[in-house]
Amino acid sequence: MTRAVCPGSYDPATNGHLDIIGRAAKLFDEVVIAVMINKNKKTLFSVEERTEMLREVTAQWPNVRVDAWHGLLVDYCRENDIQAIVKGLRAVSDYDYELQMAQMNHQLTGVETLFMPTNPIYSFLASSLVKDVATYGGDVSSLLPPSIKDRLLARLAERR
Repeated sequence: MTRAVCPGSYDPATNGHLDIIGRAAKLFDEVVIAVMINKNKKTLFSVEERTEMLREVTAQWPNVRVDAWHGLLVDYCRENDIQAIVKGLRAVSDYDYELQMAQMNHQLTGVETLFMPTNPIYSFLASSLVKDVATYGGDVSSLLPPSIKDRLLARLAERR
């Protein structure tokens, strides 16, 4: 069985994330979405909320599962017999950063990283940008699954 992991903070998951996950699901027997826990990063949603939202919006792919992880991604790969990391790339700046990570991960454990170019309609899309736009009342309907958009707007309303 071939397994891949799509790691990220997913705070929140966007249509760009789902595009990469869906495309990876066509290539691998199993795709794990690893919601990475970074105690130094201030997130809008808890890990439990992010994993719950991802389970809901990825239910259409039976070979996709969602998990959370705190620590080195390569350790997660080793513990779960995962052969590949799938990363979406929006721009050259993403590549510069992700290439270093891929080389380090390969050096540590031999796990391969596959870079998948983002669909051009999502090339500008980042969770932080979506949160900023929504904070100031901008329409994010085309950027997020409807259920995530509703939760984002509700969370932002709670904080006002």
